[in-house]
Parts: sequence; structure tokens; C-alpha cells
Amino acid sequence: MASAIIQTHEKLVKKEISCTQLVKEKLEALAKNQYNSVNFLLSDLALAKAKQVDDKIAKGEKIGLLEGIPFGVKDVFLLQGQHASASSKFLKNYISPYTATAIQKLVDAGAIPVCKENADSFGHGSTSENTIFGSVKNAHNEELVGGGSSGGSAVNVAKEYTVFSIGGDTGGSIRQPAGYNKVYGFKPTYGRISRYGLMAYASSTDCVGPITSSLEDIELVMNVISGKDYHDQTTYESQAINLAPALTPESVTVGYYGDFIDNKGLDEKIKSDFLAVIEKIKAKGIQVKALSFKNADTLVSTYYALAMAETASNLARLDGSMYGERIAADTLKESYAVTRSEGFTAESQRRIVGGNQVLSQGYADEIYLKAQALRKNIIQLFTQDFKEVSVILSPVSPTLPPKIGNSLKDPLAMYLSDIYTIGFSLGELPTLTTPLGTATGIQITADKKQDELTLKFAKYLNEIL
Repeated sequence: MASAIIQTHEKLVKKEISCTQLVKEKLEALAKNQYNSVNFLLSDLALAKAKQVDDKIAKGEKIGLLEGIPFGVKDVFLLQGQHASASSKFLKNYISPYTATAIQKLVDAGAIPVCKENADSFGHGSTSENTIFGSVKNAHNEELVGGGSSGGSAVNVAKEYTVFSIGGDTGGSIRQPAGYNKVYGFKPTYGRISRYGLMAYASSTDCVGPITSSLEDIELVMNVISGKDYHDQTTYESQAINLAPALTPESVTVGYYGDFIDNKGLDEKIKSDFLAVIEKIKAKGIQVKALSFKNADTLVSTYYALAMAETASNLARLDGSMYGERIAADTLKESYAVTRSEGFTAESQRRIVGGNQVLSQGYADEIYLKAQALRKNIIQLFTQDFKEVSVILSPVSPTLPPKIGNSLKDPLAMYLSDIYTIGFSLGELPTLTTPLGTATGIQITADKKQDELTLKFAKYLNEIL
């Protein structure tokens, strides 16, 4: 699909549509949508910025590629003066005191935020049902989930309510909903984009990334929001992504994990479609290697042990003292308890309690430190594998999107649905969901800081599939 950003830019430059008219159309579509993809409309802010772009065009001044482009913001990012609820009761009235670095870079480039998007509360979930704003409905079938936790962001792009959206990915929260809604979702190398102003779920795997309708749009957005930020000491300087030089088949070796494909939980149709993609790649003369992921059966437990521990620590600050509304009780301790019980959803409570258990005396050595050691082993395995192959292909999800309500009855099944995404999060690797090959897409992963290679291989897949 052609770049929606470039197409919109050309319409603005040629005066086929005014920026104000464009933004109004997006706001009206977002307001009327039946997918529960929006928490808050940013009408006043968006229309004011649209007028500035129109004034600039009327004066004959040039505008940048992102100027006047309407985009959505997952409601776990701060945008000064606007709501930032994390789709939670706890922060439903919270107003951001500053703007997240990634969002500020887009605003500085002239892009226009039009909405805060529905998601699983605090990123806790894989279906976008764990939210006070109503379950996000899949863009292609309203009976199915939109995926999570960035479900609203993926649905808005798929329905063209936004030109692109910015999501957060901890263990697959961009990639899985992108696959469910047949759009592109990119988790960059950990540290390429600043996390400042993103409400932390699990700080050691949290990543900021774009959801778009084309690879070209991922390139354009990534080159704006990447870079070192003194607010986030995990960030680093990175080179601009350039998709123009074509990837040659002889320059790349493709790997895939046989352990992933032989998993009994993998849907048979997704499995056969994935293997068909592998055969098409082989037919083009590209070398393909079957790899073994020796710790595949420990991925889910390792990830959730660490993620729950980190979220328990990160959300300890939410007790009604500085954030949210405190509920009065007979004692201060009781007030904290009832405030947190009422403010957090059942899934968030489950993860906080699990995290505190993992970190508690008598369990930290047995669970948390063991999980940290397993993560080191997983990273070492990836390092070895990328000495043999250039990119690794995998399914995005083991199953098709479930019906709304089913996952709430079985949290364990929801956790297991992340099996193909969480390993690459633990490894801090750049990973892309591309809406090709299977019903929920194909996941493409490269070594650390090889973000451009990931996107280039996706471009090559577009040409041969």
C-alpha cells in the first residue's frame, strides 16, 4: 500500500483539501466510530493546529511531510494539558503536566494529535478488553477483540480514522493488535526511541513504536521520533532508516524457529500458511535455516515473572496521594488499600499481586533472579542465532483473534497468546508485524540496531508474496 502520509501531504499541498477540513473529517469519524477505539478526542487542540497549517499554506510557505497529518496517541502517553487515563478508573481525570518526548517530536514536526486511544489499562492485557472505556472491537469483525494492549491504535489505522498511530509495546502490544487488524506495527530496538512520558509497564522491555498502513510511513515516523534523549538514559543515537536501496536475495539468510512452528497451540491454518511463506522464500533462492529455540517453553513464564515484578514496582506510586482520587477510610493503610482496590481493574490487580509475590522475601531468589538469568540465556541465544541468519520469521499469534469476552474468562490463555512476541521483547530486538502471509500476519526480527534491515526485508516480502 502506498504511503498514507505522502498521499495526505500531496492533497494538502495541492489544496485538494484544507487541513481544517481533513482534521474535522477525522474527528467526526472518530466520534461516530462503533469500535470503542477512542478514549478522548483532542478537538480544540487539533483544530487550532490545523488552522496554523492552513495559514502557512495560504502564505505560500512550504510544509514538511508530517505537517498537518492527523495521528492517534495511545492513552498511556502524556500530552500536556490533555487527559492521560491509561484506560483506567484510577487516572480517568488525570491531566498530563508535560508531553512525552516521542509525541513532542511529532508535534514539533507539525503532525496533529487528534485522539487518545483506547487500550488495555496500563498495558495489562492482550485484547484491549481490560479497559473502563469498553472492549475495543476488531476492525474487520466487531465480534472479535481488537488485540492488545494497543488495540485502539491499530483499529484506528485500519479504519483510516487516523493516518498513523503511536503505540507502546512491552511484550507484543503493538505487533499483535497490528496483526489482528491487518496493518503494520513496529517495535524498534530497545532504546532507539525515548520512553519519557510513557506510563511504564515493564521498564526493561517497554518500547515506543508506530502503527501504520504502509512500510514507508513507518520509515517516515521512525526517522522523526528516534534519537537520544537526556530524559531517558537507555536511549542512543541512531542512523536514519532508508528503504530506498533494495535488498538483494543473496545478501540475506532467513531463519525460523522449528519449536515455534511445532507448538501444539499453533492454529493449523496459520501454521500451513507460514510454512507456505517459507517455501516461497526458498523458491526465490534465499537461504533458509531452521533454528532451535531451546528455551521456548520458558518464554511466557520468564516474561511474566519479570513484567509483573516491574509493573508492581512502577505502579506502587498510585495510591491516591499524588495520582488519582483517594478514597477515605478509617486508617491511612485502609485508605491506600481501598483506593487501589477500586482504582485498578481485576487484571491489573492480578499482575500487581503477582509481581509483589515474585519480589517478596523467600521468592525473589527462586523466581525473580532465576527469570533474570533465563533472560540472559535468551539474549545469548539470539546473539548466536544472528551469527547464522540475517532475519528471523515467526507467526505473530498462535491463534486467530478470539471473540470478545472469551479471554476474560481464561487469563492464562491470554498470557499464552503472547508466546511468539515476548521473546523478542526480552531480547531487546527490532521486530515488525507485516500484514502478509497468514491471517494474523508475519513477524520479522533482526539483530539489535538492525531496524532498517527488518523493514527492508518486509519490503522484499511485499514484492514476492
